[in-house]
Amino acid sequence: MLGSRRPRRRVACAAAVLGMLLTGVTAGQAATAATPAAAATPHRVLFDNTKAETAGNADWIIGTSQPDPLGQDATPSAENDWTGALSAWGVGLQKTGDYALKTLPSGNTIAYGTSSALDLKNFDTFVLPEPNVLLSAAEKTAVMKFVQNGGGLFLISDHTGADRNNDGNDAVEVINDLMTNNSVDSTDPFGFSVDTLSISTDNPKAITSTTDPVINGSFGKVGGSIIRSGTTATLKPADNSAVKGLVYRTGYSGNTGAFFATSTFGSGRVAFWGDSSPIDDGTGQSGNTLYDGWNDPAGTNAPLALNATEWLSGATGSSGGGGTCTAAQLLGNAGFESGSTTWTASSGVITNDTGEPARTGTYKAWLGGYGSAHTDTLSQAVNIPTGCAATLSLYLHIDTAETTTTTAYDTLKVQVLNSGGTVLSTLGTYSNLNAASGYALKTFNLGAYAGQSVTVKLTGTEGSTLQTSFVVDDTSVSVS
Repeated sequence: MLGSRRPRRRVACAAAVLGMLLTGVTAGQAATAATPAAAATPHRVLFDNTKAETAGNADWIIGTSQPDPLGQDATPSAENDWTGALSAWGVGLQKTGDYALKTLPSGNTIAYGTSSALDLKNFDTFVLPEPNVLLSAAEKTAVMKFVQNGGGLFLISDHTGADRNNDGNDAVEVINDLMTNNSVDSTDPFGFSVDTLSISTDNPKAITSTTDPVINGSFGKVGGSIIRSGTTATLKPADNSAVKGLVYRTGYSGNTGAFFATSTFGSGRVAFWGDSSPIDDGTGQSGNTLYDGWNDPAGTNAPLALNATEWLSGATGSSGGGGTCTAAQLLGNAGFESGSTTWTASSGVITNDTGEPARTGTYKAWLGGYGSAHTDTLSQAVNIPTGCAATLSLYLHIDTAETTTTTAYDTLKVQVLNSGGTVLSTLGTYSNLNAASGYALKTFNLGAYAGQSVTVKLTGTEGSTLQTSFVVDDTSVSVS
């Protein structure tokens, strides 16, 4: 519904406090009631083998014993204890004691929400290592819903033209098709697309970071990787502000030439790698042409694969490397049901006014809705613990009286500020052009601010005529 003009509601709320000094919920307070990320239950990882991962000269499996690699060796200590070009990856996880690994064997279907023991609902992370067969419509729905509901998805591509089973599709096409042709969200849901390139060789370098959980995971520090016939991705942060390049092709940065990237979708996480050579340990079934990229000294490929799996599984610190992150939700009064407390807000922003319904409960934050030149703000400080992955989530409803289809007269900015009030990043910008019925979930990656005290701030700005209402509810800053 269109938000009504609100002077009466604003007057009624004039006596409300403008918002308390930012306090938030500290990491220590949250930890007293939270479950550690390194839980007693192993983190469950499913490796796909249904999309021609062993076609041609490839051998992208963790072991020939499927679905359970432990059938070949229950206590592996070296990559040769399991047979497959990905055995070093599998054994590296298995040796920690914190992971339970399975393979989805050839002939099976990727599913979510069924009674199958290999259904994605039974796993924390799903690995697609250079898929060479298009996923069916039902499989794409399953994968997207799995991620949307909290799963981790590891996408590994190869160079364009690497059609190992000669069915007309290579990994570049398979991955792009998943992201652009599914029933859940085909509007660039992860914020990147795979480039149609065949890069013969390069030694891409990692970004400089002391806080990113993939670059600095408990399996080791990542300095870079290798391309031995691979591709890159183009990042589109305007479509998903959580997307982040971690390793870049030589001479590239920003939104182009990303060789390794991460993102989020819904409550889940996504990682992309532009070549399968780095995960190849040089061992596997006979008759395959393999290359030991896993141990190539030009890259730190083992830590990159293992740290990314750790992050995707919500398992930061689980390998015994000293991680201390505790899963928690850090925002106070996250659903606004306590009224004008915890948050700092413009007068009347936090309200139970019925002119705009809350998503849940009675209260919400309503920015704008005046139809005159006006600015509303809403903010709260949070301390993001060192070594944690962090995600800001909120539900946003936008309605407007504007009739233009081309001009953003009214805007809402979602930003992160440091303790001195300097804007560190604009995570997302929305406007009257984004008006739609109902609430939509928006998620933003805050992992870059681990170890810092930052302020999450929303600023709604209206022009001189015709109202636009930005209504926010059910917020969270989740760390793991």
